Amino acid sequence: MSSIPEGWSYGPWHDGPDPLKAPADLRDALDEIGRDVMNGSSPRSALEELLRRGTRNTQGLDDLSRRLWERRREIERRHNLDGTLRDVQRLLNEALEAERHELFPNPSDDARFREAQLDALPSGTAAAVRELANYDWQSSEGRQKYEEIRELLGRELLGSRFEGMKEALQQTTPEDVEAINEMLTDLNALLAAHAQGRPEVPELFEEFMAKHGEFFPENPQNVEELIDVLAQRAAAAQRMMNSMTPEQRAELMELSQQAFGSAQLAQQLSQLDAQLQALRPGEDWYGSEQMSGEDPLGLAEGARAMSDLAELDALAEQLAQSYPGARLEDIDLDALTRQLGDEATVDARRLSELERQLRDQGLIERAPDGSLRLSPKALRQLGQTALADVLRAARGSGERDAANAGAAGELSGSTRQWEFGDTQPWDVPRTVRNAVLRTAHTGGGGVKLDVADVEIAETEHRARAAVALLVDTSWSMVQEGRWLPMKRTALALHQLISTRYRNDALQLITFGRYAGVVELPQLIGMEGTWEQGTNAHHALLLAGRHLRRHPDAQPVVLMVTDGEPTAHLEPDGTAEFSYPPEPATLRKTIFEVDRLAKLGASLTVFRLGDDPRLNAFVDLLARRSGGRVLAPDPDGLGAAVVGDYLRTRRKL
Repeated sequence: MSSIPEGWSYGPWHDGPDPLKAPADLRDALDEIGRDVMNGSSPRSALEELLRRGTRNTQGLDDLSRRLWERRREIERRHNLDGTLRDVQRLLNEALEAERHELFPNPSDDARFREAQLDALPSGTAAAVRELANYDWQSSEGRQKYEEIRELLGRELLGSRFEGMKEALQQTTPEDVEAINEMLTDLNALLAAHAQGRPEVPELFEEFMAKHGEFFPENPQNVEELIDVLAQRAAAAQRMMNSMTPEQRAELMELSQQAFGSAQLAQQLSQLDAQLQALRPGEDWYGSEQMSGEDPLGLAEGARAMSDLAELDALAEQLAQSYPGARLEDIDLDALTRQLGDEATVDARRLSELERQLRDQGLIERAPDGSLRLSPKALRQLGQTALADVLRAARGSGERDAANAGAAGELSGSTRQWEFGDTQPWDVPRTVRNAVLRTAHTGGGGVKLDVADVEIAETEHRARAAVALLVDTSWSMVQEGRWLPMKRTALALHQLISTRYRNDALQLITFGRYAGVVELPQLIGMEGTWEQGTNAHHALLLAGRHLRRHPDAQPVVLMVTDGEPTAHLEPDGTAEFSYPPEPATLRKTIFEVDRLAKLGASLTVFRLGDDPRLNAFVDLLARRSGGRVLAPDPDGLGAAVVGDYLRTRRKL
């Protein structure tokens, strides 16, 4: 087994995104975003929904938020905040028991007097501790337990304000207490100088850290960072006090005067808290929590629990991404690791990387009005996916994938890999180059052609088609689940024509109460709205205008609808709606179909739904125009429209 070279070490990657992990699957992410956009969501909402939902391999923001709230509830349900009071009460009982045990065999009046003193102690723990401050203990064990109370209170008070202080003061000496009081005096003086805006504060800070830096493992680099660290901890300690009952709070405030046997520590900390609250009023000084568990926490552990709860709340807000300008880069990954572990941090990094790549690769862009929208690049990728899905569906229904751009026409200048059944000529230079590259990569002896090397030269017909795709955008399309299939159909047809039949002229026309010509991004982003009316008359008028602009092209009209015409356009431009349809509406619609037939247009109606009146009407349109009616289900709509277009196109 080979040994690791000296000076090298291996461990988990923590410095930014893992360079060896699989890249984010942008195509899958874009497909999900595109599906939501076509269902009526804004691109921003669709992106946010993807990040909330997550991907196949990554937990989303909702899952991470759920884990945060579970962690929060666990803290609240497991703990309570009377740990210090319980410890003081236990030590006090042990001290009194030891003292009485020492006094009992002593027959002197002094012993009886001392027993009377102990019997007369106040019932409250804090008052009893105060009364015993000057008591002359006869039991060494009792004296030791009482001193432990003072040391415990000092450690807890300091631990609630300074991270790690309680653990560092397990064995407290008078010198330690003196050093702590000196540090607090200097700290209060530094903060007072900062509040006054004195120019020598940076020098005072450097002197303070050089002298007392051991008390601050966070290693703040300036006075502002020092104040941030102290204020967060002090605010947590205050919230802990706020969370106690009034009786518990009063007991602890009185007990704090006995910390280390002197009221000086409590006074210094009170002054420090007042200065920090004035310097950082934005911290939560007045909040409280409901701690209802059985596990008691002392002051230091309670403050740490309050800090954890505040950190969990901050993380929940970051994960919610509900504030203006929110970005996933805002998530505090160190805090997330502390609260949920490394796995959650990896998921957050992946989501952040996915969001960044969607923006950096130009799949989502910002419109002039500041809103997010899908870029042309994103629409092309969505179109490729939609077209591939449609062609797969067409093959499944007996249609062949018409991947060729032309059968025997002129070269288009583009090539593609040969597939079974292709009849186009080989592109010999590209085929030979592919064989050479493959052989060089595999290390073979000579150059041998393989079927995978063959590329064919695409050809295209010079015959053109003028295509009008009319899509129904009335509310019933949304209500019956036909909105998304309609948009995916338009996307697939647009992709096919723009990439393989570039000479064809496609126009997208929507019709509800009114009809209108739309560009693909408009149609993809269109939201379904409650609007009465299916104005096929207006849509056919616009289709005729488009066909007349291209007199040299074969006219093709494809209409997708799920309802009979219920509106028509009046001469003044207003839409007249009526249900059931007025005779004028049907007459005007049929008149426009007859006009298209005179142009030689091939009309195909794609009927969605089984309404008898609709069936009868579209059959009439087909007979008048010499076209046909297809009745696909929503999932087969794209294959039906693209297949019909290709059937018409092959006739050219």
